[in-house]
Amino acid sequence: MRVILAKSARFCVQTLVLPSPDCPVCSSKFGHRAARGDQPRGQESPRRRACGSVGARARPSQSAASWPWPGAAILGARTWLGCGLLLHCALAGLAASPRGSSSRDKDRSVTVSNSVPMPVGGKGSRTSCSPSTPQKVPNRLINEKSPYLLQHAYNPVDWYPWGQEAFDKARKENKPIFLSVGYSTCHWCHMMEEESFQNEEISRLLNEDFVSVKVDREERPDVDKTYMTFIQATSSGGGWPMNVWLTPNLQPFVGGTYFPPEDGLIRIGFRTLLLRIREQWKQNKNTLLENSQRVTTALLARSEISTGDRQLPPSAATMNSRCFQQLDESYDEEYGGFAESPKFPTPVILSFLFSYWLGHRLTQDGSRAQQMALHTLKMMANGGIRDHVGQGFHRYSTDRQWHIPHFEKMLYDQAQLAVAYSQAFQISGDEFYSDVARGILQYVARNLAHRSGGFCSAEDADSPPARGMRPKEGAFYVWTVKEIQQLLPEPVLGATEPLTSGQLLIKHYGLTETGNISPSQDPKGELQGQNVLTVRYSLELTAARFGLDVDAVRTLLNSGLEKLLQARKHRPKPHPDSKMLAAWNGLMVSGFAVTGAVLGLERLINYATSGAKFLKRHMFDVASGRLMRTCYAGSGGTVEHSNPPCWGFLEDYAFVVRGLLDLYEASQESSWLEWALRLQDTQDRLFWDSQGGGYFCSEAERGASLPLRLKDDQDGSEPSANSVSAHNLLRLHGFTGHKDWMDKCVCLLTAFSQRMRRVPVALPEMVRALSAHQQTLKQIVICGDPQAKDTKALLQCVHSTYVPNKVLILANGDPSSFLSRQLPFLNTLRRLEDRATAYVCENQACSMPITEPCELRKLLHQ
Repeated sequence: MRVILAKSARFCVQTLVLPSPDCPVCSSKFGHRAARGDQPRGQESPRRRACGSVGARARPSQSAASWPWPGAAILGARTWLGCGLLLHCALAGLAASPRGSSSRDKDRSVTVSNSVPMPVGGKGSRTSCSPSTPQKVPNRLINEKSPYLLQHAYNPVDWYPWGQEAFDKARKENKPIFLSVGYSTCHWCHMMEEESFQNEEISRLLNEDFVSVKVDREERPDVDKTYMTFIQATSSGGGWPMNVWLTPNLQPFVGGTYFPPEDGLIRIGFRTLLLRIREQWKQNKNTLLENSQRVTTALLARSEISTGDRQLPPSAATMNSRCFQQLDESYDEEYGGFAESPKFPTPVILSFLFSYWLGHRLTQDGSRAQQMALHTLKMMANGGIRDHVGQGFHRYSTDRQWHIPHFEKMLYDQAQLAVAYSQAFQISGDEFYSDVARGILQYVARNLAHRSGGFCSAEDADSPPARGMRPKEGAFYVWTVKEIQQLLPEPVLGATEPLTSGQLLIKHYGLTETGNISPSQDPKGELQGQNVLTVRYSLELTAARFGLDVDAVRTLLNSGLEKLLQARKHRPKPHPDSKMLAAWNGLMVSGFAVTGAVLGLERLINYATSGAKFLKRHMFDVASGRLMRTCYAGSGGTVEHSNPPCWGFLEDYAFVVRGLLDLYEASQESSWLEWALRLQDTQDRLFWDSQGGGYFCSEAERGASLPLRLKDDQDGSEPSANSVSAHNLLRLHGFTGHKDWMDKCVCLLTAFSQRMRRVPVALPEMVRALSAHQQTLKQIVICGDPQAKDTKALLQCVHSTYVPNKVLILANGDPSSFLSRQLPFLNTLRRLEDRATAYVCENQACSMPITEPCELRKLLHQ
């Protein structure tokens, strides 16, 4: 991608050509790039891939702006030409060399392309425009519940929450809106708050000339998706914090990610940008309004997803093959994953590869898909992206080797990775993967579970190294060699040389006296001499090195890690985001239910049950049948809600329905299935596009003020809610036989067929749903007493076998039961010789009765 600059006396005119999915050449490249990292909760377009960008959740993709040039300009006309997007951008003087550049700024940026700088921190990166002490008088955010908004409640900025009061003020006073979007555990959000939003001069500019609105992206994903679409369409990436300037009618005209407070050598500073935008608003407001309208119109046309003239979805075989080939091209043979750096977990890709293997087991490509997924999961689990002391996974790795992570921990990562490692265990039988899955859920139960049964959202990357000190990224998780030696001084008996437990752990996990973190990965110099634990040798090699038994080494290492965990409890803990989201709790219900079922661990299924009860008790309005988006951990273990309530979005319904279906299969409690059907009905009523097919992300009334009403079309760090809904509709049809569910699924897949054809790797979860639809789901029916041992044996046989395209039904012989009323054919299935009996049904035909688990397993493997 090239950026061409042409300057005149007053304006900088830029022509930016972005790849277009309409071009087959670009499309092939999109697929490659889409596989090379994370996306913004499933929404980043594959043509918008950028290092540490939206999916990274912390490190913004641009230094001065999300435009792919320093000091970019206000958007003007926008026209698609052939295989590109033509942007004419004009903002007087913004392309001029910024003032006040210094060598300090070089320490604070790295180049992510030939011309695009990205801030990564460094000496003096906190600010060159010294912030004042935070004001003791709170602003109106003090009345909010969001932990992120409350972090800004004592800024001198006159913040408004998203709402009519702010919009009315902007229209009445004829001021542009400054919209700042982030989340509570975002490192670069903290940086900008400290550097700019606590700064008196910058706050004065914001208060005098703008209406400043602060949004928690996790509370309002509709607002975030709308303006991130603008950011990504006008740049090569995106990220948080996201900062966008809007007209009083909420149409965007300038956007960016992180801004330093003052100008740098190649980056415009936030203060300068505010002055330039203020000047342009006063002098060229009508032009800005016209241009923002053009941009909005173009974005609206570009984001349309509809069935159009198409009657059927594309071929599953073709989409599977293309998706696999695109992933194969970007696969890292040595370390696994699908990028150089940064690297993200991408559970949706791993799930696709497992499904692809199942359908192509006897082919070379099938074996390749299995190897890619298993190797990636093993390398991740051995790397520093996994917290070897406290378990769980960090957000992403900053390097190719999965060694140095960005340290925040997100609930949705834990939920999806628990399922991925459980699937790996089903396929391989290797207990390494089941141990990792158990460890993930152990971390969630210990650190993120709320006593109400719900799960909190995240833990921050930053924490003070010691009490009273300034927070630093990763401080809670890193170790010095000296600390390890002091904590583990015990001699190891039987070693071929003098050895302590600490020395054994230091060797196995690759710690060094000078630290194992490269200066390039620590630009602020905060982790000098520190180490991130990452497995350097197999247990066998470590044992052989010291002449020890493998089991003895395993025991010594586990004992050492437990002592480190106890010692770490005395460190200041990272800030937790105590907000509880329906969508992420739905994913976590799935994580506990699926893993508990696969491993046969009732206690894990109990956690899933508690999570579902929490959702029904605290996040469901019985009268309207609607889900709430958020609630918050209050004092004394209570649960608090905002007033008025924050109602759910599409992803809340889709992920909760999936969780309830997984919980029914794990527990065989039909009440969860009944509630899932009710929620699906509500989802259809609130979000279904009756004209174009598919689901909108938000309700029509709630999103009326936004310039775009979008359909989620990207499987990223979280699966697209439309992809999950396609699976849910198929499963609900399998559980009930209702034709409406199948018809909706076909319509949804048809609506997204153009997206899948262009870049199938952008929608691997939807490609899986397409395959499940065209191959037909299996209905596995177990007839028996749910408490009987033979029934449990058949159920466990199904749970331990990797069969992704299925529904599991328990028929207890009661013709009045919920499922018997939904599927009358269940009443015709009989137990054989009064023993628990299994039937595998497809296309309205059932197998012969099976009573032995080994015979059932053989049939499921066919």
